[in-house]
Amino acid sequence: MPEQTTSAAVPDIEDLRATIAEILDVDASEVTDTADFKEDLDVDSLLALEILVTLERKYHVKMEESNLQLMRSLKVVHDLLAEKLETA
Repeated sequence: MPEQTTSAAVPDIEDLRATIAEILDVDASEVTDTADFKEDLDVDSLLALEILVTLERKYHVKMEESNLQLMRSLKVVHDLLAEKLETA
């Protein structure tokens, strides 16, 4: 059976969770798929921008600042990244 390789079009959600947890200085377990960044994790606009910039660098994609309003949970960020990577 051939070795499976993960597609670059789909970022690993656990890696993404760890990256966001590191930026927010929280335990990765707090960054659940549906935790609202603003309501549950106290993400302000500066932290949101830091998340956006970090993800751009890490995944070599360009995220529009308008995406900041959409980036409210891990699931949404993962979906946005996957979409960006597919069209890259």
